[in-house]
Amino acid sequence: MQIGILSVPYQDLPFEQALDKIAGLGATAVEIGTGGYPGSHHCPVDELLASAEKRKAYLQMVASRGMIISAFSCHYDPLSPDPKIARESDVVFNKSARLAEEMGVPVINVLSGLPAGAPGDMRPNWVTCPWPPHFLETLDYQWNKIGIPYWSRAAEVAQSHGVKIGVEMHPGMLIYNVETMLRMRAAAGPALGCNFDPSHLFWNGVDPVAAIRKLGDAIVHVHGKDVYLDPYNIAVNGCNDHKPYSQIPERAWTFRSIGYGHDIKVWKDIVSALRMVGYDYVISIEHEDGLMSFDEGMAKGMTALKDAVALESPGEMFWA
Repeated sequence: MQIGILSVPYQDLPFEQALDKIAGLGATAVEIGTGGYPGSHHCPVDELLASAEKRKAYLQMVASRGMIISAFSCHYDPLSPDPKIARESDVVFNKSARLAEEMGVPVINVLSGLPAGAPGDMRPNWVTCPWPPHFLETLDYQWNKIGIPYWSRAAEVAQSHGVKIGVEMHPGMLIYNVETMLRMRAAAGPALGCNFDPSHLFWNGVDPVAAIRKLGDAIVHVHGKDVYLDPYNIAVNGCNDHKPYSQIPERAWTFRSIGYGHDIKVWKDIVSALRMVGYDYVISIEHEDGLMSFDEGMAKGMTALKDAVALESPGEMFWA
């Protein structure tokens, strides 16, 4: 298993300086944004699609620092009722799939997006309850008329380019937990997989180890990000919390660097479960800790993961 870093926190640096930072922290993989919410600050997608020489030089910049590109990330909202956003999301996804094939990058990380509640609505609608009954009508529309048709087509695109889609299960999206992830995968096919991020599961009361064992080979990429759950605020208001991320003392939960939300034993259990289901690729650190600088948060996360991750294959069980 390898440890990587999502380059977005270093988006203000030129690409090679960002790579130097990431390699200097001990990463052997880098995850790079190709548009959408992550932006494409380090990846001139159109230029790279147009030039084999530029693609070769780009890959050499990564390889010369002892790293691979673990994934391209273009999280956005292809199911949005805003046609401009939906169209932009789809264009970015398709370009990312083409570029991934050309550059030998095996995974494209995305969000599922969220449709409106009914035809003609202009805002997405996230349903979390089966009552009143119109919520079930909304879910039927979102899944059968919008979500499944789009992601089935997208999975065909990914398969045609020889890449996998890594959907990040994220609250506020159509795919937000294991059940919704596996439902869409069953409909769209095996090219649609999971970018497993335990941080969003922790604050929903999900045990990441149980989730990993249920997902199995649906996991195609992993994010390393932790969450602190504030027991006092949760005791009063529960875990759903729309207060700004900056209001840390008042929030139910806050993204933290690895080890600052859950101790290292939890992360060792996560890594062991990943190995148990056959995942032996990259854990990519995603820094969104409002209490630590990028450099310090990345460094502490890297130290914690190095303690948790098994780098070598287990070998033969001579005792069995």
